[in-house]
Amino acid sequence: MDRLARRLGVPDAVVIGLGSMLGAGVFVVFGPAAAAAGGAGLLPALVLAGFVAFCNATSSARLAARYPESGGTYVYGRERLSPLAGFVAGWGFVVGKTASCAAMALTIGAYLWPGQARLVAVGAVLAVTGVNLRGIGKTATVTKLLVALVLAVLALVAVVGVVGGPVHLDRLGDPGDPGGSARGVLTAAGLLFFAFAGYARIATLGEEVRDPRRTIPRAVPLALGVVLAIYLVLAVVTLGVLGADRLAGSAAPLVDVVTAAGLPGLAWVVRAGATIAVVGVLLSLVAGVGRTTLAMARRRDLPGALAAVHQVHQVPHRAELAVAAVVIVVVLLGDVRDAIGFSSCTVLVYYAITNAAALTLGRERERKLPVQVLAGLGLVGCLLLAVNLPLGSVLAGFGVLAAGVAWYALRAARR
Repeated sequence: MDRLARRLGVPDAVVIGLGSMLGAGVFVVFGPAAAAAGGAGLLPALVLAGFVAFCNATSSARLAARYPESGGTYVYGRERLSPLAGFVAGWGFVVGKTASCAAMALTIGAYLWPGQARLVAVGAVLAVTGVNLRGIGKTATVTKLLVALVLAVLALVAVVGVVGGPVHLDRLGDPGDPGGSARGVLTAAGLLFFAFAGYARIATLGEEVRDPRRTIPRAVPLALGVVLAIYLVLAVVTLGVLGADRLAGSAAPLVDVVTAAGLPGLAWVVRAGATIAVVGVLLSLVAGVGRTTLAMARRRDLPGALAAVHQVHQVPHRAELAVAAVVIVVVLLGDVRDAIGFSSCTVLVYYAITNAAALTLGRERERKLPVQVLAGLGLVGCLLLAVNLPLGSVLAGFGVLAAGVAWYALRAARR
């Protein structure tokens, strides 16, 4: 068997998208984004990242409805552009998101047991892989529980910040040390994009949703819209309570909000919420990377043995086990510090290819929005944010993509 069963409806797909986005990003990324853009640049950067994500979501939804199978942009790039474009997208997604998986696992370890972070991280990878191997239905059920808990913690932070912070709205225009330069806003938007990128998981699960032409175009923008609204509220609260400079130096901004509000006893609740959120992201990430690996193995861009689907649980069990093994190796040997920028770079290239593929579909008459314009803006926006990331992230991201292209060309020459 090499085909997956269609078991997910719109609510399930939306929850998986929420679980993929409401993770480490919202608990961590406001700090480095404020450091790049300053206080006055944080909200514009967040809106810009959300707009680029919306363009990408529109293109992803159109393509996923047209090609409802596992693999996401790897499939769209092959079908609409060229096999090489598809390979670059798939390679960038698998490598970048594998690094993200390792970063999420190490974050769990750092929160739960800092002295044995790598050991806890390995246990987390094994646990979420075990859930995923039980079937996509189990993944959706566990994700629903995790999302409910995370939303409760985020609501608690917002209420505590507003009631006890207090929220100083004048701080929203505080430039902070970076001064809110245009380059800083672009850099911050690229970092903040990391917190939106989870909606791609809905597209990579396209082979497992019921009525994909209806489900995917509804689920992707709905999940993205909910997350953008939550992020805007939390950005206003954290910036209004902490101020630009304190936020820029914060490693755990939401923890600092409840502490500044005079309730340091709630810090453990926020840390627990962060841990739960990261577990949810890791659960969805491993599932998404496994599906893209399955799609690439079907076309022999990765070893064909990974293309198997479990007869009982209907999951790409070999692909997910392989992904888990690689993530564990990275967890044991790697470092979490550069994962956000590196992942953002490769994923932005992935979405640039998504938008380029969507441009070939032509304008659909039944849609009111100028979808071709959105795809063009998404393409330009992805490339602009990618090249304005920190230099180390840009070099690492494009270096990995170049290595993949070289391997692809060598394999083609041998054939």
